[in-house]
Amino acid sequence: MQIGEPIGDGWAIFKRFWRHLVPIALVTYLVVSLIALALAAIGGALAALGSAIVSIAGVFLLQSALVEAVADVRDGRADFTLTETLARVWPRLGTVILAGISAAIAIVIGLVLFVLPGLYLLTIWSLIIPVLMLEKRAAFESFGRSRELVRGYGWPVFGVILVTLAINIAAAIVLAIVFSGLNNNTAHYLGNVIANTIIAPFVAAVWTSMYFRLRDLKAPSNIPSGAAYSEQ
Repeated sequence: MQIGEPIGDGWAIFKRFWRHLVPIALVTYLVVSLIALALAAIGGALAALGSAIVSIAGVFLLQSALVEAVADVRDGRADFTLTETLARVWPRLGTVILAGISAAIAIVIGLVLFVLPGLYLLTIWSLIIPVLMLEKRAAFESFGRSRELVRGYGWPVFGVILVTLAINIAAAIVLAIVFSGLNNNTAHYLGNVIANTIIAPFVAAVWTSMYFRLRDLKAPSNIPSGAAYSEQ
């Protein structure tokens, strides 16, 4: 697998199905963020904790929904509505949150203390969400499965991660400039809404495409990696 392959696949999916992916991201993020804001506005330690929990759960809900949506359109059409997509995510949300938070803690510790171990963990665990959603693995089983898929392709996977992170950073800079005339809280909220609505679906498309490419390299499937990219 070359770095450009999943990025090209992801862009092709996003370009063709953005009208399907963007609303899923927008509705999911708006609902979660509004609930978190409402809890935060109540004030108090419990409300703040509730807001933080909702925000964290929302991040993984959004990622999982987008993985399901991208997997859905690989055959060239969108079979599931927004409601159906979220319904497929809900039973797995607890498992996704457990695995996601565990991975995030380990990666952050690695980045803060030694940098390179954090980057290594980020690379080998980059496919945890697709594994959890599409293979229905247990929370901690997904760590080993992700590492197995990445094994032998660590540098290309790391390259894809760097490119998508760079796109996120560039988008954040542009949005900060665009909303520079607003107060900090408003600018931050609008920037997050736009980034999670537009950039998140593209990144999800790229990383999910990477999962399918690596899975097919290890055990070829019946659906070609580029099945969703040819017009029908």
